[in-house]
Amino acid sequence: MSKLVELLAKELNLPSKKVNATVNLLEEGSTVPFISRYRKEMTGQLDETQITDIKDGLNRLKELEKRKETILKAIDEQGSLTIELKSQINNCYDAVVLEDIYLPYKKKRKTKASIAKEQGLEPLAKIIISQHEEDVSRLAKRFIKGEVKKEEDALQGARYIMAEWINERQRARKQLRLLFKKEAIATGKLVKGKEEEGHKYKDYFNYSEPINKIKSHRLLALFRGEKEGVLKVKVEPDEARSIEKLEEIFVTGWNESSVQVKVAVKDVYKRLLKPSIENEIRKELKDKADDDAIAVFSDNLRQLLLAAPIGQKRILALDPGFKSGCKLVCLSESGDLLHNENIYPHPPKKDVSNAKKKVSTLVEQYKIDVIAIGNGTASRETEYFIKGIRFNRELQVFVVSEDGASIYSASKVAREEFPSYDVTVRGAVSIGRRLMDPLAELVKIDPKSIGVGQYQHDVDQKKLKEKLDDVVVSAVNTVGVNLNVASKYILTYVSGLGETLAQNIVNYRKENGQFTSRAQLKKVPRMGEKAFEQAAGFLRIADAKNPLDNSAVHPESYYIVKNIAKKVGVEVSELVGNQELVSEINSSHYTDDKFGAISVNEILQELAKPTRDPRKKAKVFSFSDELKTINDVRSGMEVPGIVTNITNFGAFVDIGIKENGLVHISNITDEYISNPSEVLSLHQHVHAKVISVDIDRKRIGLSLK
Repeated sequence: MSKLVELLAKELNLPSKKVNATVNLLEEGSTVPFISRYRKEMTGQLDETQITDIKDGLNRLKELEKRKETILKAIDEQGSLTIELKSQINNCYDAVVLEDIYLPYKKKRKTKASIAKEQGLEPLAKIIISQHEEDVSRLAKRFIKGEVKKEEDALQGARYIMAEWINERQRARKQLRLLFKKEAIATGKLVKGKEEEGHKYKDYFNYSEPINKIKSHRLLALFRGEKEGVLKVKVEPDEARSIEKLEEIFVTGWNESSVQVKVAVKDVYKRLLKPSIENEIRKELKDKADDDAIAVFSDNLRQLLLAAPIGQKRILALDPGFKSGCKLVCLSESGDLLHNENIYPHPPKKDVSNAKKKVSTLVEQYKIDVIAIGNGTASRETEYFIKGIRFNRELQVFVVSEDGASIYSASKVAREEFPSYDVTVRGAVSIGRRLMDPLAELVKIDPKSIGVGQYQHDVDQKKLKEKLDDVVVSAVNTVGVNLNVASKYILTYVSGLGETLAQNIVNYRKENGQFTSRAQLKKVPRMGEKAFEQAAGFLRIADAKNPLDNSAVHPESYYIVKNIAKKVGVEVSELVGNQELVSEINSSHYTDDKFGAISVNEILQELAKPTRDPRKKAKVFSFSDELKTINDVRSGMEVPGIVTNITNFGAFVDIGIKENGLVHISNITDEYISNPSEVLSLHQHVHAKVISVDIDRKRIGLSLK
């Protein structure tokens, strides 16, 4: 393990001591949120991102160790494992180089080279590749027998054997790899007859760009076009230059043997090396592009999950529609469904009078505080309709993203929550609840369905799921979870719990009533000491007898707070939330072997502002009344909008019509930025200028400059 720690420290540019401490905690079963929040002393204050990088790096190196074991066993079974080879494999920590080492020993299907060897041509190949023989024709005649009918058959077989040797030479593969990385060009060409079908790939019909300059979104677009059969894509350097590089290694003479080696070099490049190295480089490029796209998706998802909640309010939520009407639901402060029905304020029924009367009645009957409207079909029309109703008190009206609501409404989760209601009711409930608490509601939906990604269907799906799950875990534990109202879905993401313990907590709550202390968690079936340690600090109990149970102070450090309260001469309850008193406390007086100044200062910060929510407060937003459809949009207009998605190349902005506008990265700010997220965030309210409108392609260009 010490070697792995050393490698990780070097790779991540972190001190070995910090990496070692983190690895030990991970190996003991600690989670990333727990380590980053409650073990800062041990890790030297590594943040969540650094700890995640260590975790991912450790898993990757462990997989490499497993691969080494498989390779060593395979070579040993062949009787070819020497002490030197074993040492070379054990000391290799590059997956690509490891496969190069293994290549000569890999079991192969029948190849042109293996057939030539069966024909007895390997001695001829050895003589030719040494490049001392002048008269190869005379030499080749000695090998004419059996299936080898003439000199050219013998020479061809020898070239196949030499090609295999060249292909398996580590130096050759390394040189070509370097050349590809430095000089390869990615090209896209239209597949004949696919012009109309592949119109959206028009920019790539005759495209070329050096791979060391190509942006990830363009690469993913190329690969997607190739997958759909619209584009032919190649990733390769100049062929003559590649062959020349190989000749520098393998052509060592100026005779007839050297000519044969030259022919073999050209053959092996085209037939074996180029396809192999191109596949490697394509995979490497794809992996990097995937990582870039997943990073964008992860950043967007985190912002969405940590979006401002409206809080515990009574909500009337509407899922708008024309022909089928607007599904309307009323929700209690805790998100329980109180009432549902349909209204028809829009064509074709256009029963505006009855719809207004019904909404007004329900607002009074259920003491509604806030109205939430889904942003799908008929959203703007429904917003105008609601704002046209005169209520006897002021109500806030929010337009809420519907992305993923239909996925939720048809899911197993929704069926479990609302077995007696159809998908329209469930969808409207989801809209209302995601205004109340976006995090609690969005954890029920597959993150890929939330609509904030970039090429999310083209990237490695396993890696995408792992990273997005990490984001959800991070967001949930950053905010903390109310133990007595949390659903099993959000509890699943709490550090140390998982699906089984989450369900057990919900069952325990049903059978025994609400939790009154964190200590009660230990009575939950299968809640062991480790799970309690990992989860307790992230679970909150409002109105608990011990006020620390409703804070981020971990039970393991309650004794420190008691010591502080005793020394200051107050009860713990008087200490919690008393910023003036807490500010006068000297943390150094309360450190010990387990908790140093870093930990004690964290505790004091929490005592000063317990149960603080890191999320901002929700703000009402109004779109321009001038815009109803894209036909109303004109160049030069200035319009309010909300950022709905951020990509590497720009940001999409909802301006209140069906089509979102795009702010290209070059139009975000006058200063240079490498990524739109440096300046913009999801749900940010912006004021944009329309710079282009393409009604046929339904595209709107915006500028924030």
